[in-house]
Amino acid sequence: MTEPASTARDQAVEEPPGADTQLIEIEKEEPPSSTARSNRARFFGAVPEGSWNDWRWQFRNRINSIEDLARFVPLSPREKERLKLVAASYPMSITPHYLSLIAQDDPTDPLRKQAIPCFKEIGLAGMGEEDPLEERSHAPVPGLVHRYPDRVLMVLTNVCPMLCRHCTRKREWRHGWWVRTESEIEEMLAYIGRNGNIRDVIISGGDPLTLSTRRLEVVIRGLRQIKHVEVIRIGSRFPVVLPQRIDDELCSMLGKYGPIWLNTQFNHIREITPEAALACDRLLCNGVPVSNQSVLLKGINDTVEAQTRLCHGLLRIKVRPYYLYECDEVQGTEHLRTSVETGLMIMEGMRGHTSGLAIPTFVVDLPRNGGKVPLQPAYVLVEQEDHLVLRNYEGRIFHYRNPKPVNAPANGSRKVKKANGRPQQPASGGQYMLPIGA
Repeated sequence: MTEPASTARDQAVEEPPGADTQLIEIEKEEPPSSTARSNRARFFGAVPEGSWNDWRWQFRNRINSIEDLARFVPLSPREKERLKLVAASYPMSITPHYLSLIAQDDPTDPLRKQAIPCFKEIGLAGMGEEDPLEERSHAPVPGLVHRYPDRVLMVLTNVCPMLCRHCTRKREWRHGWWVRTESEIEEMLAYIGRNGNIRDVIISGGDPLTLSTRRLEVVIRGLRQIKHVEVIRIGSRFPVVLPQRIDDELCSMLGKYGPIWLNTQFNHIREITPEAALACDRLLCNGVPVSNQSVLLKGINDTVEAQTRLCHGLLRIKVRPYYLYECDEVQGTEHLRTSVETGLMIMEGMRGHTSGLAIPTFVVDLPRNGGKVPLQPAYVLVEQEDHLVLRNYEGRIFHYRNPKPVNAPANGSRKVKKANGRPQQPASGGQYMLPIGA
């Protein structure tokens, strides 16, 4: 059930932010971008500091039309007309904070590619699917996705501070903006309460932090009253695109209902601003660990250097690199998708050259309810009865004595798991394979 756009917007911004505007410093190796400073002075110099750091001002002054965009980014008449065609199918929304980070004169800027429409979104519209993960078919009640036995996804709204061009729920943009009603939320909570196997609840959207702190607390309090719910996770890109939202009031509320984990999405080193670092620090200081779920995007972060710099920057602000997702097969995103081999080469290029703590798990979220599959380069070359032949990060070959498992078959052969009644053969003959036991 949907609500009028104005209602959704009002509910999203009904509360003021905290008054603390202090910024923490990022390590000198990655100073705040001169692009951000100059763009803010150039385009938003007349905006008072108090307004700039007010998340409601940022939200209400998002750039959401091509005419508005042309005031900040050079666009030819032909470009404007083409982008209007794109925005008719896939709307645009960019916060002033994020716009100030974009190099306006560079069409290849990695931040621009995430925020500003591209004609290829409709030019390649025949590729991909609207809902490749089949979320709609796994929704027992409106807004609740139940794909895994022990966890569910609560989609509270389709409103976001920024409409990322690679969004996996891009299909929702065509149907107006909505926030789940109280009755819909009660129905979701009732379903979770009836299913004792559910121990992990992910709150998502859109972006759930577009809800006011008061409304969000109603949902979290309701989950905490269900005894078998152990962990609550929040998926939000606010720390990246509108970090001013992470104020003291929000963090204090979240701190009351732990364990709560927040998963965010930094995709490029230049997104790690002093404001973003402060947002993550506030969450951590209130007992909310922050993990990063990046998306592998063509021309944005699809090199070893880009991923290594990003992950090092995340660790400096105490954010754990968690997942690196292969971009989903979503209509309107084909121009941003890379090959799976690109992700595997990045993983191999990072391994051994930086701390394992800085290396996320590369995953493909399979279509048609296949779930997440972790992928890594092939380090196991040969598996025999009592030893393995392994390749390390330098390409050197090692023999490793392998103790027999307790329940090893009498003939010493490896047990092969079955799927759908058919044996699965270990990968061979290729450079990459799934890790054993994945």
